Amino acid sequence: MRRAENALTHKEHDTMKISIIGAGFIGRAVAKLGVAAGHQVMVSNSRGPRSLASIPSGIGCEVGTVADAIAFGDIVVVAIPLYQYPTIPVAPLEGRIVLDAGNYYPERDGHIDELDSQAITTSERLARHLPQSRIVKAFNAIQAVDLERDGRPAGAHDRRALPVAGNDVDAKAAAIRLLDRFGFDTVDGGSLADSWRFERAQPCYCVSLDREGLIRALAQAQRGGEVPADM
Repeated sequence: MRRAENALTHKEHDTMKISIIGAGFIGRAVAKLGVAAGHQVMVSNSRGPRSLASIPSGIGCEVGTVADAIAFGDIVVVAIPLYQYPTIPVAPLEGRIVLDAGNYYPERDGHIDELDSQAITTSERLARHLPQSRIVKAFNAIQAVDLERDGRPAGAHDRRALPVAGNDVDAKAAAIRLLDRFGFDTVDGGSLADSWRFERAQPCYCVSLDREGLIRALAQAQRGGEVPADM
């Protein structure tokens, strides 16, 4: 099997290699958590390693090109604006676990008819671009500052839960294990087609909830209507 599947065999105390495409707030937050959890991390962006010169000393991870990062990681986190998804290399990510942290902002991404009409989810759109990759929606329903500060040990009474969604059961399980290492409970939100339940303007979007509260919020989600620009 491809090397990405090795992420599924890591025991909880083992380290894995996490690649991040995107060096914005979420990408850096994931990098910090990955390093703190003992994983090896590489951050990349479209502008190249020279634009990331401050990251190794500030976070303790490696930096590289997008190609370097894809080759490096057991799990690849995509944390770039949705309009940049077509730039993601396809062939090198075949068979790989890809965590999609993206959200649709028409004012940034431009209006996309199939997303405006809610005919498809953002992660289904990425999956169409990466048809042989194992896409899991994760990290999109929390702000970067909360991602860094809200993690708690397993069993803590105030442990926050985050949603995930995906079509590949094993890839989703790998994402859940990673989130647990980062200090979060998880709720399985279903398939990529179901991931609209934790996209923008839904009840659980960027709201701090425990596992039971998140389950209720996902059940309360309603599809339809225009997404406010400021959410």
